[in-house]
Amino acid sequence: MGFVAPRLLLRAAWPHRAPALAAAVWHALMVAFAIGSALAAYNLATPTEHLHAGLVGLLHSCGLHVGPGEPDPVTADRLAIALPAAVGIALIASFAFHVVRACCARSRHREAVDLVGRHSDRLCATVLPYDTPAAYCLPGRRPRVVISDAAVRELTSEQLAAVLEHERGHIAGRHHLALAAAEAFHSVFRRLPLARHGREQTALLLEMVADDRALRRHSGEALATAMYQMAAARTPKGAFAAGGQTVLIRLKRVLGPRQTSHPAFWGAMAVAGATVPLLPLIVACPPVLG
Repeated sequence: MGFVAPRLLLRAAWPHRAPALAAAVWHALMVAFAIGSALAAYNLATPTEHLHAGLVGLLHSCGLHVGPGEPDPVTADRLAIALPAAVGIALIASFAFHVVRACCARSRHREAVDLVGRHSDRLCATVLPYDTPAAYCLPGRRPRVVISDAAVRELTSEQLAAVLEHERGHIAGRHHLALAAAEAFHSVFRRLPLARHGREQTALLLEMVADDRALRRHSGEALATAMYQMAAARTPKGAFAAGGQTVLIRLKRVLGPRQTSHPAFWGAMAVAGATVPLLPLIVACPPVLG
């Protein structure tokens, strides 16, 4: 899950056709790896015959005594609880840290936007005096869609509507929480390919999900033209922008042919994504026969 599965997903063509499902599969792999890590730590520390009192017995056999005499089962039981708990606590604390940090950054920027910009009832967005076409959203409890006055001047009405619909897709889908989860997993398992690629692909796939929402009501040409004009715009920390570094990949997808697969394939991938987090439990807790 940590090394092979990311390579298979990166080589597959279907994730760009179903970005929401692909993002869910990436997160399912992260959950499965976290559960597997916790269960591995638990089984290492649990006293068993083949490991000679578990991790404590292994250390004792190597000459590293954690206590006087033979391995203490009480110490092993404590390790069996502490090690998997440390994995879970690290992930939860990292997720809370990324959520709070992004929330604080968005809150400071939201205050600045409210002071400098003006609210447009027609666009349902805040217009900023900025000479470069740009658009982004600040998700959270008090969401904002922000657009520059240069974008209002230079984009056509359909292009502008497509961009605004893209940003509303980020807010409605609560994409900031999914991105924070991927960031948290990367912080704990930084050198793991699943963590590195999972964070990158989550950000890209969430942009594609927002693109698909805009494409339901507007043409691909309108969205692609707007994305191209806003590709060079800078994005504040904690915000989602219609432009950005992934524009080229998304432009090819928006302007290319809309490929669809058989519903049975999507159903199989959805079932696989739902069952992946259960695999560590099945491996670590096999049924007792006889």
